[in-house]
Amino acid sequence: MTILYHSTNNHREEVSFREAILNGIASNYGLYMMKREAIPKLTPDEIRAMERNNYAEIALSVLLPYVTPDISKKDFMAILKDAYNEDIIPVELQQVTEKTHIMWLSKGPTYSFKDFAARFFSRVLNHFLGQSGQERVVVVATSGDTGGAVAHALLGLDNVSNIVFFPEGSISEQQRRQMTTLRQNIHAFSVNGDFDVCQELAKNILSDREFARDCFGDPDRFTSANSISLGRLLPQAVYPFFAYSRIKMEDGGFYASIPSGNFGDMMGTVIAKEMGLPIKKIICGVNENREFPDFLASGKYTIKPSIWSPSTAMIVSHPSNFARLIEFYRGHQFDERDEKSKNVVKSGVIDRMPDLEAMRRDIFSVSITNDEHYETIHDVYKRYGIILDPHGAVSWKSLECFMNKKQKGNAVVYETADPGKFPDDILKAIGIQPEIPKGIVEQRNLDERVYAVSSPPLIDEKGSKCMSKTQYEEAKAKVADIFN
Repeated sequence: MTILYHSTNNHREEVSFREAILNGIASNYGLYMMKREAIPKLTPDEIRAMERNNYAEIALSVLLPYVTPDISKKDFMAILKDAYNEDIIPVELQQVTEKTHIMWLSKGPTYSFKDFAARFFSRVLNHFLGQSGQERVVVVATSGDTGGAVAHALLGLDNVSNIVFFPEGSISEQQRRQMTTLRQNIHAFSVNGDFDVCQELAKNILSDREFARDCFGDPDRFTSANSISLGRLLPQAVYPFFAYSRIKMEDGGFYASIPSGNFGDMMGTVIAKEMGLPIKKIICGVNENREFPDFLASGKYTIKPSIWSPSTAMIVSHPSNFARLIEFYRGHQFDERDEKSKNVVKSGVIDRMPDLEAMRRDIFSVSITNDEHYETIHDVYKRYGIILDPHGAVSWKSLECFMNKKQKGNAVVYETADPGKFPDDILKAIGIQPEIPKGIVEQRNLDERVYAVSSPPLIDEKGSKCMSKTQYEEAKAKVADIFN
């Protein structure tokens, strides 16, 4: 059966995997998603057989149904072997206690779990563009690690350029330099605002076919590599399958504890559970941007101004993938827009409630305070000699909060970034400097190229920042200057 992908805001639009990758964003500002009943099921025997396979082979078993028939099995295996070459992007499972393991997804080229989805996306996109002789500009918003991972994965590709928006002053120097020192076909923009403003800029450019036509003579030139993109979402369903394949789990299931910002890794794990992976509970840890745990508790989704946290890649008050999660549980969420300007006037409107009870059965969510980030890094280092990064600390602490509810069983903590990307935070927590990854050291003295969207954002009645018309016009003018 061929899986088709629809817009979360327009179920009449149904496209193939290839079309979803090339389009980036779906119609009516929606996100591409498959019907829940179309998600393929793997048998227990198929899942058990993965223990003999490497990461690329496990990815093939998990993802092939989603790309068929647009990519042949042979071509897809070649793509995955390239994307997940274990000499470049290894995965490590570390047993910490009898039943608790850390899955280190932070050993790739930019030392972030984002490398896995970015390398998958870039190679799939390049495959399709090579077949058709087309070109694309990949537009990305980043709260920290996405930008560097996508930029590195796209660097030097013949048919692709990259525009990445990052919030000025809200990411680390190491994260910034992973984007701004690459040059070539990579164009990094600092934005006066937070991640939500960057995300709104990206969504508007992706949907602005008239601007694409004026700039390139091609209304389809822009595509996305954010969590907005299906090509970034689907490969994140592989993580928990790999973890399960490497751990002896006598009771047959496990708890997956996930640090969550834009909800891509969490949504991928939701899909993995639906495919038949025996996940007892998905633990969704967030920082002080606690909109989701509050929603689970109350059924009310209230977006507040974003709050700074040491887990900088998770400073997200309105996750893109929340719309997919709501739809998965039979609800509908969208951003209300002005009819003329198309600017967002009210974010996160839920006009059809999801099945909250089912969501609560599957997912536990908790907010970890800034102080708890540092306390957890200190505690884990003191007890086990392991240095967690701030995002991994959220994952670890969230698991502790869940287990305090008298739960027992095997658990996997997702560690999503190298602690060396956050030396000041590690020094504050444990009094020593972590080892800085080689690639980051090499980028310290390279020249940066940065474009700035310096116009101020709008501030709504709640104090949240929103993209202003002036910001959008400034961004478009600078993009046009780059490519004309």
